[in-house]
Amino acid sequence: MKLSILDQAPISSNQTPAVALQESVKLAKAGEDLGFTRYWIAEHHDLAGLACSAPEVMLGYIGAHTKSIRIGSGAVLLPHYKPYKVAELYNTLATLFPNRIDIGIGRAPGGSAEVTNALSDNFLQNVFNMPTSVVELLQFINGTFPKGHKYSTVRAAPVPETPPEAWLLGTSKKSAELAAENGMFYAFGLFMSDNDGKEIIELYRKNFVSSKQEANVILTVSVICSETNQKAEEIALSSLVWKVLTDKGEGRNGVPSAEEAKSYPLTQIEKGKINNMKDRMIVGNPVSVKEQLLALQKDYNCDEIMVVTITHDANDRLESYRLLSRELL
Repeated sequence: MKLSILDQAPISSNQTPAVALQESVKLAKAGEDLGFTRYWIAEHHDLAGLACSAPEVMLGYIGAHTKSIRIGSGAVLLPHYKPYKVAELYNTLATLFPNRIDIGIGRAPGGSAEVTNALSDNFLQNVFNMPTSVVELLQFINGTFPKGHKYSTVRAAPVPETPPEAWLLGTSKKSAELAAENGMFYAFGLFMSDNDGKEIIELYRKNFVSSKQEANVILTVSVICSETNQKAEEIALSSLVWKVLTDKGEGRNGVPSAEEAKSYPLTQIEKGKINNMKDRMIVGNPVSVKEQLLALQKDYNCDEIMVVTITHDANDRLESYRLLSRELL
């Protein structure tokens, strides 16, 4: 099995954003040492408890502190940006770190309506134009504008020997079809979706068109792994309560400790939300988690599993990935 890491750069209640970002660097380095295929860092804007608003900045820093693991965005929120500038950024990274750069593309706003307005004009129109923007970005990255096109003489310099590897991230049939018709790799976010991922991935594979590469699917899953089920459950409660607090606009103090999470007075509705969120997670001891991930790989017909793990204690997060490596890599 190929295993990779999705890092949302969570801030714990006992951390500053600076510490959280340094922990992201430690995670990428550990992932390389443990044999993970790739490390992606997410883009969020003014979201409580998440530290990374600029993946391209973090990737330059992380690339300089690692040697071989693939690194990339999970995702660049393309409706906020012009494709040309995105191509320049990731071509620069691919020039600095050859054969290691992924560019994951998404269309979510990544923040509140106010943040969206602060970032870009006409966001909804840009979402509508997403198919055109994706094609344009790919043409800038690969230098494939047809002769006579208004951008046919424009280079997204510096031009690396090997262009960034392009992925489309999504949770819908629309995203799967867009990835397939453009011959792109596809990452399905199971950890954030109630949609039928099996059907969506099958649709992607059925419609995939490319003469240069084969269809390739990442399944992104939320996982908490510890030596015992009980310990894993305790660790998971912190992130689950934090998500409830975030939904209420009270999550700015970051991911709570287990003690803080246990003491929080949850309503019955909030307990129901936690149970629903937990149903989309894999929580348990190494043997149990291994069995569940192998089952997911088979059921979803995916080529790779990407794991997102949010904990209060950074050491618990590292340990979770170490245990996965021990069992599966």
